[in-house]
Amino acid sequence: MEKVVSEAEELPKAIVRRVVKDKLSQCSSDADINVHKDALLAFSESARIFIHYLSATANDICKESKRQTINGDDVLKALEEIEFPELLKPLKASLAEFRKMNAGKKAAASKGKEVKGKEVKGKEVKGKEVKKKRKLEEESSHETEASDSKQDEKDENEEEAEDEDNGDDEEGSGDE
Repeated sequence: MEKVVSEAEELPKAIVRRVVKDKLSQCSSDADINVHKDALLAFSESARIFIHYLSATANDICKESKRQTINGDDVLKALEEIEFPELLKPLKASLAEFRKMNAGKKAAASKGKEVKGKEVKGKEVKGKEVKKKRKLEEESSHETEASDSKQDEKDENEEEAEDEDNGDDEEGSGDE
C-alpha cells in the first residue's frame, strides 16, 4: 500500500541527500558514501512524519498557553514531551545563534529605518519647499503675464489713438 504525499509536504530531495551524506561522512571514514534512492525516500518520509508529530505536539503546547503562534520554546518543550531530550542541547545552541544573528539584523534594520526616516522627512520638507517655490514662481509669472498683457493692451490702445490722431491730421491736411 503506497501512500501519496502532496508536493507541498515533500522535503526537497537534494537537501535530504546533503544532510544524510554530511552526517554519514562525520560518522564514517569512508569519504565516498552512496545512498540508494529508496533509502533517501525513507529518510525523507521519516523526517516529514517527525516534523508533523513535533509540530502537532508544539501546537498543543501553544494552545494550552492560549496562544496562536508556535515559538522556539514550544518546540523545545515538545521535544521533551515526545522524549527526544538528546536533541535539546544542539537545538538550543542553534536557536541561540539564530536569535543572536536575528537581533543583529533587527538592530541594523532599525538604524536603517531611523536614517531613512530622517532622510524621508528631510526630503518631504525639501519637497514642500520646492512646491511652495514653484507656486510662488507660477503666481509671479501669472502676474507678470497679466501685467504684460495689460501693458500690451495699453500700448495697442495708444497706438490706435495715435493712428486716429494721425489719420485726422492727414485727412485735414488733404482737404487744405
